[in-house]
Amino acid sequence: MPVSILPNARAKVGVDRLLWNTRRMKRIEFLLAAIVAATLVGCAAKPQLLPRPGGNPAGVDLSGNWELRGGAEIPLVEEQTIVIPKRSSPRPEEQRPTRRDRRVKGTSAHVFLESGKSLKITQTAYGVFISYDRAVVEEYNFGENRKVEVGPIEAQRVTGWEGPALVIETMDDDGNVLTERWRLDEGGSVLGRDIRIARGDDVKLSLEQVFDRR
Repeated sequence: MPVSILPNARAKVGVDRLLWNTRRMKRIEFLLAAIVAATLVGCAAKPQLLPRPGGNPAGVDLSGNWELRGGAEIPLVEEQTIVIPKRSSPRPEEQRPTRRDRRVKGTSAHVFLESGKSLKITQTAYGVFISYDRAVVEEYNFGENRKVEVGPIEAQRVTGWEGPALVIETMDDDGNVLTERWRLDEGGSVLGRDIRIARGDDVKLSLEQVFDRR
């Protein structure tokens, strides 16, 4: 009596199909794991500034009228400029770039850097207002951690005290950090301002300004 091989063939086909489905599921799981890992790495790659304390333990008051010693403002290079057109302007190409339109090559953090020969600083229990040449007024709140904007450029800003120095940090999307340290010297008759733009150990700008009380 002949033996039928049909059941064995069907069993082999079933085993092969099961193995194929198993390998397919493993490939799908591997791809999903790779996508999740890439997403996590992308999210973790964007740096964030740490908040600073809002208290003023040293009781420093930066208020006053200040004149830049030597009268020399921060040197900014015209060739490294960007122009942020005003929405209401029909011909933005004719606008003159301001200090905020200029930046260090390769960074957008510099557009948040203000400079002036004459400063008026008003300090409250919650923050400071700094007027540059009576043209631009910047507000910084102690303990703030917020998003700031200049035209289409966004950055993270944190402000707080580090001992007797007021520290303001502004970081662009590429991780370049503008750090400003304001402090009083010589019994309060001199105002010092340290300015630094860096990305990690790559320092793109570092200088000091000194102001005398008027």
